[in-house]
Amino acid sequence: MAHIPDGVLSNPVLVAGGILAAAGVARGLKELEPVRVPKVAMLSAVMFVASAIHLPAGPASVHLLLNGMAGMVLGWAAFPALLAALLLQAVMFGFGGLLVLGVNTVNMAVPAVLAGRAFRRLWHPGQPRRTAIAAALCSGGAVLLTGLMVAGSLAASGREFEAAARLVVLTHLPVMGIEAVFASAAIGLLARVKPEALA
Repeated sequence: MAHIPDGVLSNPVLVAGGILAAAGVARGLKELEPVRVPKVAMLSAVMFVASAIHLPAGPASVHLLLNGMAGMVLGWAAFPALLAALLLQAVMFGFGGLLVLGVNTVNMAVPAVLAGRAFRRLWHPGQPRRTAIAAALCSGGAVLLTGLMVAGSLAASGREFEAAARLVVLTHLPVMGIEAVFASAAIGLLARVKPEALA
C-alpha cells in the first residue's frame, strides 16, 4: 500500500484523512453482510502480504496494492479490509504509521470503491474474458488514482513535497501495468472456475 510515514503530512491533511476514513469504514461495516466477512478477511490478508515487498519512493513507498481488485469484489467493505491490513503493517513492521493511518486508508480505499463501482457493471457471469478485462481496467485505474491521491496528500502538506509527489505518480505507473495483468489473470480464473466467489 502506498505508505506515507508519520511526521510527513500536515495536521489538516491528517485530520481530513481521519474523518474520511472513519466515514468510509462506517459505511463499509454497515453494508457488510456476515456471510461476506470471510471474503473480506481473505482479501485483507492478501493485501497485507502483497505489500511486504516495497520500494522507497521519496517519503512514501511503492508496491503492489491490489486495491482495485478489492474494490471490485468487496465494494465499500474495501474500507475496513484495507484499514485492517494497514493497521497490522504499521504495528508489526512500521510501514506507514498510526497517525497517518486515516490518510493511507483513504488513499487506498477511495480509489478501490470508485474503480470498483465504475467497472463492476462490465462484469458478466457468463463471460470470463469480459470480466478479466474489467478487472484489468479497474486495477489499473485504482493504482493510478491512488498514486494521484498520495501525491495530492504530499503536495497539500507543503511545497517541499512537490518533487516527491511527482516521483510517487511516476513510480506508480509500472505498478499500474503489473496489477492490471495480475488482476486480469486472477479474476478471469475465478470467473471461469468459481464465479460465485465474485458475487
